[in-house]
Amino acid sequence: MVKVGLTGGIGAGKSAVSRLLASYGAVIVDADKIAREVVEPGTPGLAAVVAEFGADVLTPDGTLDRPKLGALVFSDPEKLKALNEIVHPLVGARSAELEASAGADAVVVHDVPLLTENGLAPLYDLVVVVDAAPETQMDRLVRLRGMTPDEAAQRMAAQASRKERLAVADLVIDNDGPLEALEPQVREVWERLRGA
Repeated sequence: MVKVGLTGGIGAGKSAVSRLLASYGAVIVDADKIAREVVEPGTPGLAAVVAEFGADVLTPDGTLDRPKLGALVFSDPEKLKALNEIVHPLVGARSAELEASAGADAVVVHDVPLLTENGLAPLYDLVVVVDAAPETQMDRLVRLRGMTPDEAAQRMAAQASRKERLAVADLVIDNDGPLEALEPQVREVWERLRGA
C-alpha cells in the first residue's frame, strides 16, 4: 500500500485532482467529505458542535448550517481551534477505518485540505500538493463558489501559505491553467505513485 497525502489551498483544484486519481484507480479518503459525515444529525460530532457553539449553528431541519458556522469560526482563531478539536479526531478515526479496508497493493490518497497546517506530512509515504497562485485561487472562489472577495481572503488566510505547502511537497501539480493542462500532470503523478 502506498499512502499519499493530497493537499492544496482552497480553490487550487485539489478536488479535480482527486477525481482524476480516483478514475485511475486510487482509493480516495476525502477528509472534507468525512468531516461532513461526522457532524450529520444524530452523530456525537454534531452534538459536540452544538454544545460548543449553540443551537444557532443548526438549520430548522436540524442539520449543521455550514455557512453560518464557517462565518463564525473563520473570523475567530479560537473558535476555529475549538471546532478542529471536535472534528479532527473523528475524521482521523474514520480515515483510518477506510484506509484499513483498502487492498495491500492499493494507492490510498488522503485528500486533506489542512495537511500542512496540522503537521500531517509525516503520516504519508508521499505528499502531493496542488498549487495555484493566490490570484487564481481568489478568482475561482469568487467566480465559481460565489464568495465575496473578503470571504475568500478570510478562508485563504486561515490556511497555510503557498510557501509552507510547497515546503512539505514531494510532488507538485501546477493548476494555474485550464483543466486540459491538469490531466497530463495528474496522469504522470499517478504513474509515479503506482511505481512507488
